[in-house]
Amino acid sequence: MSGGGASGATGKDAAGAWTGRGEAVPTRIVLLRHGQSPLSVERRYSGRGNPELTELGQAQAAAAAAAVAARYPTAAAIVSSPLARAASTAGAVAGALGLPVEVDDGFIETDFGSWEGLTFREAAGRDPEVHRTWLGDPSVAPPEGESFDDVERRVHTALDELLERAAGSTIVLVSHVTPIKMILKRALDAGPSLLFRLHLDLACLSVVDFWSDGGASVRLVNETSYLP
Repeated sequence: MSGGGASGATGKDAAGAWTGRGEAVPTRIVLLRHGQSPLSVERRYSGRGNPELTELGQAQAAAAAAAVAARYPTAAAIVSSPLARAASTAGAVAGALGLPVEVDDGFIETDFGSWEGLTFREAAGRDPEVHRTWLGDPSVAPPEGESFDDVERRVHTALDELLERAAGSTIVLVSHVTPIKMILKRALDAGPSLLFRLHLDLACLSVVDFWSDGGASVRLVNETSYLP
């Protein structure tokens, strides 16, 4: 959107002008999904399993880090899921920005339980009724796993804490597809169908401005133009 341009404002100031918030400064969350892992190559459920990045994943992380550093050089902090694929991606960003990485378990990926490492077809064949219900009901968990409702509560708690302690700054958050979707879902005030209708590529960038009055402005979703 360019509505803030009439006042000569740019960046966060433009967002404030466009939304009528005047000089208010949002907290900007730069959402970066981790790079490729072996399980993502094979399109398998990858939750709490802990694969490292592939060679391509490392290249994706480096390219994403360069893009983040070029666009958000004044970022105040980098926050990451504890899982290796996210931590390695965050490490590349840390090297580009010269900042340490803060680990927050609240942004870890969904626990897919006994479906971990299975393909969609394999999970549906093993637990057909549960899998079918899970696809339409966020309160249903995979066997021995975590429901999307549980993930949403966990992510929202971690996000609220982050927004409180980082108010008014830009934070790079390196996480996984489901937590990132949960943050976008909240920002858009969308229903649970967003989880299945929104595609997020590996090492993609999405950006959300969160305002102190509870509002949000989604500024970017699933950008990958910088990837090799």
